[in-house]
Amino acid sequence: MLDLKGNRITYFGHSTFSLTTPSGQVGIIDPWVMTNPACPSTLRSVAKLDVIFLTHGHSDHFGDLLALAKQHKPKIVAIFETCLFIDGKGFESETCPMGKGGSQNVGDFEVTMTHAFHSNSIDEGGVRHYGGEPAGLLIRMPGGFTIYHAGDTALFGDMKLIGELYKPDLAMLPIGDRFTMGPREAAYAIRLLGVKHVIPMHYATFPFLTGTVDGFRQESRDIAGLEIHALKPGEHL
Repeated sequence: MLDLKGNRITYFGHSTFSLTTPSGQVGIIDPWVMTNPACPSTLRSVAKLDVIFLTHGHSDHFGDLLALAKQHKPKIVAIFETCLFIDGKGFESETCPMGKGGSQNVGDFEVTMTHAFHSNSIDEGGVRHYGGEPAGLLIRMPGGFTIYHAGDTALFGDMKLIGELYKPDLAMLPIGDRFTMGPREAAYAIRLLGVKHVIPMHYATFPFLTGTVDGFRQESRDIAGLEIHALKPGEHL
């Protein structure tokens, strides 16, 4: 059984999650909220937001970051170049830039930025801005509960090092295929990470994301003790 140490994880659809700590601090990973077609209407109004964690700047992840930053003035954790872009928008939000391999404390959260194999750019009115490199995130919450949000990524061998060094309790892995890992690769990622609890993400939002939870379960059926938490948008742990 997964013990979240009093923390709460809510799935907004696609790759967006909120993290709520026992003290009531709220973080959102990849804040595609109001314009996310998979996000339930009940979650599209965000009442409180202390920190935004961003894996990369593509529109299905960067999403409503600027609108939420204007409304809530949260701290924003992203790779250095993306923070420079956000700083240029003149918001009062404090950016907390970082690079891969680094860690920092932001409120109730401690975050470490890891590698991801993908691309990264920010669309502004049809103009593409360089966003630095894409990333994954290790986020430690009160009680020591640790999640690994892989971002958009291909399978890579250093996931084994991530598992050995950071020992995440829960991994959020893309399974949609075409632009990220599909079920076969994500199942192998579980083996490298050594995790027993996984939330699949980045699938079914668009027709060309063909990876399925059923396919993911089939590819990982031989992993002893594995629990796949296939959350529907609006559900939580």
